[in-house]
Amino acid sequence: MSNSVVIIPTYNEIENIDPIIRAVFELPKDFHVLIVDDNSPDGTGPAVLELQKEFPNILFLEIRKEKSGLGTAYIHGFKWALQRDYEYIFEMDADFSHNPSDLVRLRKACETGADVAVGSRYKKGVNVVNWPMHRVLLSFGASFYVKMITGMRVDDPTAGFVCYKRKVLEEINLDSVRFVGYAFQIEMKFRAYLKNFDIQEISIIFRDRVRGKSKMNGSIVKEAVWGVFALKIRSLFQKNKF
Repeated sequence: MSNSVVIIPTYNEIENIDPIIRAVFELPKDFHVLIVDDNSPDGTGPAVLELQKEFPNILFLEIRKEKSGLGTAYIHGFKWALQRDYEYIFEMDADFSHNPSDLVRLRKACETGADVAVGSRYKKGVNVVNWPMHRVLLSFGASFYVKMITGMRVDDPTAGFVCYKRKVLEEINLDSVRFVGYAFQIEMKFRAYLKNFDIQEISIIFRDRVRGKSKMNGSIVKEAVWGVFALKIRSLFQKNKF
């Protein structure tokens, strides 16, 4: 029985789902995988069902009725993992923008002291490959904005490649997490920060997806910009709810 589970939310990732799952299971360390699929019309869910025959008891699938946002998919996965005996619970994208081999480094960071290990694009300069310059500037600028508003000293607060120790997710009020897009990633780190958990960043190389389509849109950006400010204000007056 592995003590680590990698949660991968999916929507229309049929081109990536088989290779990303195999890449995790080929690692020298033992990881389980939970796919949280939002009823993808391209057949992602059935593809995972077929793979479960090859990887029984280590590959799991939760299918939700409809596309409901990245944040709610992870909350669903977190609650699923907390009902089981996993000590290390990971977030990772399905599109290979996160290198599965870095899962080992994130887990080691948590095994040796971190409560939250963040796969960081900006810990050592800007380690992003194949992004247009405007997107790099948007992401890097958003990180500076988040640090300025929240006070967190996290260089990549919007990062979606993360390892949480079980105790962190047990202490965060998951039912009160509000954001569903990239602001969700900020909110989770901010909640851990407010509870004085040790957040450490591990430098990674982030590569833009090669297959499939990005889920980024204007509403996600808007949520991140305005949500961070609202999050900070709420934390000042409702800290007990975090």
